[in-house]
Amino acid sequence: MNLNQITVPSVNVAQSIEFYKKLGLRLIVEALPKYARFECIEGDATFSIHQTNNTPTGEGIYIYFEVDKIDDEVARLIREGITFDQLPIDQPWLWREARLKDPDNNQIILYYAGDNRKNPPWRLD
Repeated sequence: MNLNQITVPSVNVAQSIEFYKKLGLRLIVEALPKYARFECIEGDATFSIHQTNNTPTGEGIYIYFEVDKIDDEVARLIREGITFDQLPIDQPWLWREARLKDPDNNQIILYYAGDNRKNPPWRLD
């Protein structure tokens, strides 16, 4: 099994398209006002947005995007006008993470984990 795509809800797909383009995703399907799909610059995964009347309440959805040079990428996004809730910080699980929210309040985590993403010291055999 291989994870192919993640889809998140949005009350304004057009606004979300602009946000995710700034993050660096490549728009490959635009079916406004209902749907959009992006491809990640690296790998084969895709990411899509579908229109809903309401978004999840509470903590909602967490979306992780890995970037090699997280500090440089966060600096670029700040120059683009993106606001972060947390600037890059080293986490106890051996990832460096920055946090922000998309226009629909979905939690975005930009991170770098390297080999620790799949092979942390506490990985099960």
